[in-house]
Amino acid sequence: MARYRSDILTRNLDIVFCGLNPAESAAADGHNFSNRSNRFWPVLHLASFTDRRLHPRDERRLLRYRCGITAVVSRPTKRAVDVSSNEYRDVRLAFEAKIRRFAPRCVAFLGKRALSIMTGQSHLDWAEHADGFAGAMAWILPNPSGRNRTFTLEALVQAYSELRIALGRSPAANLERSRWRQFQSNWRGGGHQ
Repeated sequence: MARYRSDILTRNLDIVFCGLNPAESAAADGHNFSNRSNRFWPVLHLASFTDRRLHPRDERRLLRYRCGITAVVSRPTKRAVDVSSNEYRDVRLAFEAKIRRFAPRCVAFLGKRALSIMTGQSHLDWAEHADGFAGAMAWILPNPSGRNRTFTLEALVQAYSELRIALGRSPAANLERSRWRQFQSNWRGGGHQ
């Protein structure tokens, strides 16, 4: 099995994309969103979070775009429904502490289930979650899993683009070099995981 870490994080990112839990395929491959049917990487590019399409092996490059990845539950499963409601409730405090520690501007939950269970709110809308989460703006995006056929590629790109625009981010190709240098300097200073 390849060495796998679900967290691609450093402090003060613009956004952390938060999966429910890692897929067994990701743990086996050693990279997040590595299943060929998963649309995460093309959606990020088409929604202009990145200036080119990244691949799972490029996941650490997301930090360059001030984006990160984490999961609510760290246990890999074949399917997200294999994570029990109790697991989400049990990890809530530790997960909130992680988000507070890394302090992103926004945490984007990929799907409603984890946030719904952790907050006890049965009805959540796609888009911004008014209550935020752990001191960050919270946003609920459709899960890009290939198993989620409720959302077309175009619908996923639209939803993710709305988040990028709400954050006031220019398309990735227009990121200012000085902003990148400042972030890179901070990252090298030890505030990363």
